[in-house]
This record gives sequence, C-alpha cells and structure tokens, in this order.
Amino acid sequence: MTETRADPVFPPLLTGLAVAPGADPFETAIQTAQSGCDGGLILYAPDAADLQMAIVLAPEVTLSKAAVMLPLCALGFHNALGALAPPEVAVQLTWAGGIRINDAECGKLRIAAPTADPVAVPDWLVIGVQVPLWPQSDNPGDTPDQTSLYAEGCGDVDPVELLEFWARHTLVLINHWAEDGTRTLHRDWSELAYAMGQEMTIVGQSGTFLGLDEDFGLLLKSGDTTTVIPLTTLLETPA
Repeated sequence: MTETRADPVFPPLLTGLAVAPGADPFETAIQTAQSGCDGGLILYAPDAADLQMAIVLAPEVTLSKAAVMLPLCALGFHNALGALAPPEVAVQLTWAGGIRINDAECGKLRIAAPTADPVAVPDWLVIGVQVPLWPQSDNPGDTPDQTSLYAEGCGDVDPVELLEFWARHTLVLINHWAEDGTRTLHRDWSELAYAMGQEMTIVGQSGTFLGLDEDFGLLLKSGDTTTVIPLTTLLETPA
C-alpha cells in the first residue's frame, strides 16, 4: 500500500482544514458553516481509518437547484478514483448518495443545509463523503454486499491524493454546472446510476427507478403512477 502524505494541496478557490482527531468532517463542516465561513472550505480527517471529507458551499440558487451538489460531488469522487484506481475497478452511484464499487456498497455522501425550504437560497450547503479504506470485518464473506477500497484492488491509492483529486474534479464539475446547467452532469451521472430501470424502495416508497428529472429528482413508477422524489428529501437540517 502506498505511504500517505500528511498535507493535501488544494486548487485555487478551495482551502483545506484538518479536523481534530476523532472528529467527523461532515459534522464539523456543519458547525463551521453555522459559525460563518467562506464557501470552498474542505474539511478532512487525516488520521481516520476511513476516507472522510466534507465541503462547505455557498449557494446562489434555491435549495431545490443547489441540492444537485450531492450527485455532482459523487461524480467528482468517481472521476477522482477513476484517475487513480486500476481500470478493473467499477464504480456506480446511487441516487441517495451511496457509492458502490464492483457491485458492493463502499461508502456514501450526505447533504446538509440550514433550511429544508426548496425555494429558499440557503446560507450554506455541506456535502460529506465517507469511504471505508479497509474491510470492516476480518471475514468479508460475512458481508458480501459491503466492501472497501483496499479490498477492491485500490491498495496503491493514496488517500491524501484521492482527497486532492476529488477536490479538483469536483471544482471542475461545479464550474461546468455554473456555465452549462445540469445537462452534462445529468448524462454523466446517469451512465453510472445503480439500479436504474429496476425495482427499488427509497425513502419509504417503492417502485421502478425510471430516471431523473432536470433537478435530479428521482422518477419512481408504481403501477400507473409516477412520483418525483426531490433531492431535498435526502437533506439533513441541523438544529
């Protein structure tokens, strides 16, 4: 396994902050955003057993539009890992923020904002990423639907470099989204979508995952009825 470097280097417009040992970057990012900070701050846990990172964003659009940062950051992770991992490592993304590697669960993304009002422009938005580096058990056969980066042939991937690549790819995607909207993002994410066209149960509703609307709402068909489940359904709103 590649020896990791201590201090990541981030592209212009992004800054990094290591969290205290044992702290959760996602929760720390929320607290930092609540206290007031500039957008573009990335918090990370340098000593954690898992890859843990979060980014604070300062949206200029309504929450219903800004929530697209969840799939955008997921696509950024896919692109970053794709640049570093062996070519046989296949990554898929779930609508609810899950990451699947070689058809097994391998981490997730979360989203938080100070309001759940879809037409409000939130003061901040936080996206968190957590991906297990090592198997969670000495007997991975006991949990065949769960995996880790190193269990899937990514032992030479430096977590610090993966964090840096995620930041760079995510920034590129944000710039493309700001210029062109969701069209390209929609296409690229859909190519990686897990369970599209299949039966699924999500946020208490069951049906066939047909696709996405223009704001990445999930189109779920049950019988003759198609329901749109907005991304804001996945939102965490701290007290």
